[in-house]
Amino acid sequence: MKTVFFDIDTQIDFLFPAGALYVPGTEKLLPALARLNRYAAEHGIPVISTTDAHAEDDPEFNDWPPHCVSGTHGQHKPVETLLEKRVTIPTTPGEYAIEGAQQIILEKQALDLFSNPNLPALLERLGADRYVVYGVVTEYCVRCAVLGLLRAGQRVELVEDAVKGLDEEAARRTLEEFTSRGGRLTTVTEVCAG
Repeated sequence: MKTVFFDIDTQIDFLFPAGALYVPGTEKLLPALARLNRYAAEHGIPVISTTDAHAEDDPEFNDWPPHCVSGTHGQHKPVETLLEKRVTIPTTPGEYAIEGAQQIILEKQALDLFSNPNLPALLERLGADRYVVYGVVTEYCVRCAVLGLLRAGQRVELVEDAVKGLDEEAARRTLEEFTSRGGRLTTVTEVCAG
């Protein structure tokens, strides 16, 4: 069974109290996020790390405070979540070399990772039949990822102790929706055990 990990939006602006759109408590996820990414690298599992890469006047800022503006410190991923061999795929349609990459940083300018037009071809090239998803924010970008993958007919596991929401009730409803549609909840320990 070929597996791909999805590391959703684990960026400085979301993970740290000084971040532009800090999700309270997320800095506590860093050890789990780092463990998952390192486990993937050690076992030859590709990691797709989505990252917001907004323009200064991005339309998303009509709904959210400015965050993860391309090139700013807050847009970067913490060093603990980065793997040595990585490539970046922007939102510009094209063919991008991924051979030898442990981590594929998939940029996006909207909540939904499927807004990057390069994602369908990337998923086809990777040819996975199992996706393990973790990151932030549970009821927004993580929700878009897991439900989008389920809609595509994929086997999807959500690492319950490596996600964080802004609203506990909304996050709980997201997990219920995910499992009711055939998704499976798992833990960092379970994923890294085998």
